[in-house]
Amino acid sequence: MNTAYTGVKVKMSFWQIWNMCFGFFGIQFGWSLQMGNMSAIYEFLGAAPDEIPGLWLAAPMTGLIVQPIVGYLSDRTWHPKLGRRRPFFLIGAILSSALLFVMPNSPTVWMAAGVLWILDSSINITMEPFRAFVADNLNEKQRSFGFAMQSMFIGLASFIAGYLPQLLANWFDVSRDKINGSIPQNILMSFYIGGAVFFVSVLYTIITSKEYPPSNPAKVDDTSKPQLGILQEIVDSIKHMPIQMKRLALVNFITWPGLFLMWFYYSTGVATQIFKGDPATNSEVFTLGLEHANTTSAILNLVTFGFSFTLPFWVSRLGKKYTHTLCLLVGGVGLVSVYFVDQPNLLYVSMGLVGIAWVSILSMPYSMLSGYIPEHKMGIYMGIFNFFIVLPEIIASLFFGKIMSVYLNNDRLMAVLIGGCLLILAGLVCAFIIKEDKQEA
Repeated sequence: MNTAYTGVKVKMSFWQIWNMCFGFFGIQFGWSLQMGNMSAIYEFLGAAPDEIPGLWLAAPMTGLIVQPIVGYLSDRTWHPKLGRRRPFFLIGAILSSALLFVMPNSPTVWMAAGVLWILDSSINITMEPFRAFVADNLNEKQRSFGFAMQSMFIGLASFIAGYLPQLLANWFDVSRDKINGSIPQNILMSFYIGGAVFFVSVLYTIITSKEYPPSNPAKVDDTSKPQLGILQEIVDSIKHMPIQMKRLALVNFITWPGLFLMWFYYSTGVATQIFKGDPATNSEVFTLGLEHANTTSAILNLVTFGFSFTLPFWVSRLGKKYTHTLCLLVGGVGLVSVYFVDQPNLLYVSMGLVGIAWVSILSMPYSMLSGYIPEHKMGIYMGIFNFFIVLPEIIASLFFGKIMSVYLNNDRLMAVLIGGCLLILAGLVCAFIIKEDKQEA
């Protein structure tokens, strides 16, 4: 793919798709360390449970702002050596890797929240163009496989990252004691390793992958047509969203709050309500509970890794719509069951079921969407589509803390149960409103 693009996308080999998606291993490695440990880091630094949603507000706010802007800019970028999307991979990887070293050294809650804000901005610079990268380079027949390959790397990275703190403690005798009264050493070292993995993985994709160049690089901005400003372009694209995108947006809008509630409260809920630990008075038991929760989350991601290989089979039998519906229902049942578990080892089953949903959430909406998006606006529409991921998280971050303190009595696992109910609802909505023609199926 080093000649001018003629409009025909050639079939790519397995290893070409592998190289193109491998950077997602590093992105998800860093993301999973953040998702699995930030609530605990906040509590180690003195935050109360009802403060946790507000402290997570940085993640969706940065996604809401950064992703459509990066999509807009990457649609209009062409570098002679790095291409369209890869310049953003490189910039985001450098910033994200550095900030993963900074995060666990935060001395206060608000310092950690500030670093999270910048870290999420940097991760979004890298991650948003990766979705468009797959759609750019693969033809319609190979896109489902490409997004499934991304899911495979996401699952593998999340499994390793989730297990890493316990691995360091049990196999390499890295202490679970707090560093300077704040963050346990095994969590600190996990973030350092994550920073290195993030950068190396993304750099591998940059070096080993190519992109389709425009037929005339000088006209990559399509200067023959009147150009809208970035804000006008985003607003105009939202107004003219394809109907399939609107339907998928509703499904995502219901799906993702369920996942956020799991990320907000699953780990600390297991540590406090099943293991009976406390971050202030019984930090060692709390840390053991946190490690067990992260290990079961790692199993979630191991299932994601394995099930991703079967996803093309299910799509060929059920179609994308019903594959996504079934996976959401299974994952919802898994999250609901967490509330009723009284034996810690049963959490492996619960989270394994969630892993089936996670595979589909990471791939099916994007695969269903990509065929309806204009090729020249792939980046900006992928960024706008993520509005319907981050807006629910903003709502949850702003309002769920009050629900926790006033209505749920800070019952973390009840919040996880509500998350499971939302996944089940999303599956039902998907079954009734998503349209899928014969070509897509």
